[in-house]
Amino acid sequence: MGGKFLTPDQAAWLIQDGAAIGVCGFVGIGHPEALSAAIERRFLQTGEPRYLTLMYGAGQGDRQTRGLNHFGHEGLVKRIVGGHWGLAPSLCQLVLDGKIEGYNFPQGVIIHLFRDTAAGKPGTLTHVGLNTFVDPRLEGGRVNPASTPEELVQLIELNGEEYLFYPRIHLDVGLIRGTTADPDGNISMEREAVYGEMLSVAQAVHNCGGTVIAQVERTIETPLPTREIKIPGILVDVVAVANPAEHWQTFSEDFNPAYVSDTRGEAPEFPQHSLDERKVIGRRAALELRKGDIVNLGIGLPESVAAVAAEEGIIDDLVMTVESGAIGGIPAGGLSFGASYMPASLIDSPYMFDFYDGGGLDIAFLGAAQIDAAGNVNVSRFGNVVPGAGGFVNISHNAKRIVFCGTFTAGGLDISIHDGALRIVREGTHPKLVQAVEQVTFNGAYARSLGREILYVTERAVFTLTDEGLTLTEIAPGVDLAMDILAQMAFRPHVAPDLRQMDTALFGNAPMGLVRQFT
Repeated sequence: MGGKFLTPDQAAWLIQDGAAIGVCGFVGIGHPEALSAAIERRFLQTGEPRYLTLMYGAGQGDRQTRGLNHFGHEGLVKRIVGGHWGLAPSLCQLVLDGKIEGYNFPQGVIIHLFRDTAAGKPGTLTHVGLNTFVDPRLEGGRVNPASTPEELVQLIELNGEEYLFYPRIHLDVGLIRGTTADPDGNISMEREAVYGEMLSVAQAVHNCGGTVIAQVERTIETPLPTREIKIPGILVDVVAVANPAEHWQTFSEDFNPAYVSDTRGEAPEFPQHSLDERKVIGRRAALELRKGDIVNLGIGLPESVAAVAAEEGIIDDLVMTVESGAIGGIPAGGLSFGASYMPASLIDSPYMFDFYDGGGLDIAFLGAAQIDAAGNVNVSRFGNVVPGAGGFVNISHNAKRIVFCGTFTAGGLDISIHDGALRIVREGTHPKLVQAVEQVTFNGAYARSLGREILYVTERAVFTLTDEGLTLTEIAPGVDLAMDILAQMAFRPHVAPDLRQMDTALFGNAPMGLVRQFT
């Protein structure tokens, strides 16, 4: 097959000290696990390479040992510019200990920065990140004091409007992944659940004069059909065939044909959730859906909205999307997040973020770890916990309607639901409605100035954002306003004069009948 074809361990020796590496992947989908493991083995055996810079968009890991966790060794990495951090705790710890520099930028910005670097542009100019922790007037995306005083994001005024400018970052190595390589190094992705940013990273690294290393599942001795090629061989310097154990389709599934299906079949069955806080929140959030909505669901609790939509028989009247590039179908969860069951189409992630940033989403359902009196939301940092923002900033910044979903308190919350009413059995130990969020991942006032509709849904109360700030509009039946709501908040919200009770159907065992609203 020629000198372009090496083993993962041989390929790892091509990486020099101080190299800047663009790493592809979305959780475990598309992450070149065999190459990451080979780089780790080389470092543990020889102490090289050292002081790498890692640049990546989506989080890549399993919160244990896979993905970017392979790079979590002191001396191996010097700087990280990443979108989501929580799946790689070994890297997070190095940042928190001040052992490496860390920057958290919006996932879509990094994905676009790969593409803009490929195009020879000086960087990425965008509105995404304004008035959040990424804005240099706040934190400039720095995760720790060890991060260089150098500004990796700048405030720019153009035609009287404010923008953020993210300068290009020279890349020496690209770690990408596909399914099949032909003798010329052309790469297809027929068994990959998403296309991600593979092409953009390959183009960026090639045009920087660097080395593109592609992990594949297999090689063939005949040319790939032209229309199956996703990464042209002219962009690929090295092909490495992975051990099957290091080329799973996701970090939880070896291979699921439904993620790459060309035909429409039966949708997967959602597990029937018990009537708990997750289901109540998912139900109340789902009341905001309209027939034909183009939707994005955040990871975690917002996934319950899809389960409710399926239970109510309206899932086919919506278009679910995932920032990885999947359109239609039903988004997967857990360590398969990023994939979709039977997607209608797959596009490259940079194009999906074009769609998002331009206002293509009708509604987004996102998590909320902290909410303050101004309607700001934090999902990216809490003391010494740095999950990072991921695609949250792009999505919350640009969706027409935004529904934040989260329990009222965290840490041991226990509720009971009987006879259509909710009772707090044990309150959570961590209040989530705080006087001021620790980090501004979503700026409420700025979003309102853009005309966004903003709702905050919990199991016991619903808030909206008005000129008066966070405004309480609904409370659950059975809940005491003073004891269960106001006493659990660090600030007193504005209470709507027409404060009403949450729909009792949310707290019953039968479906709510949403299908009737969609006919």
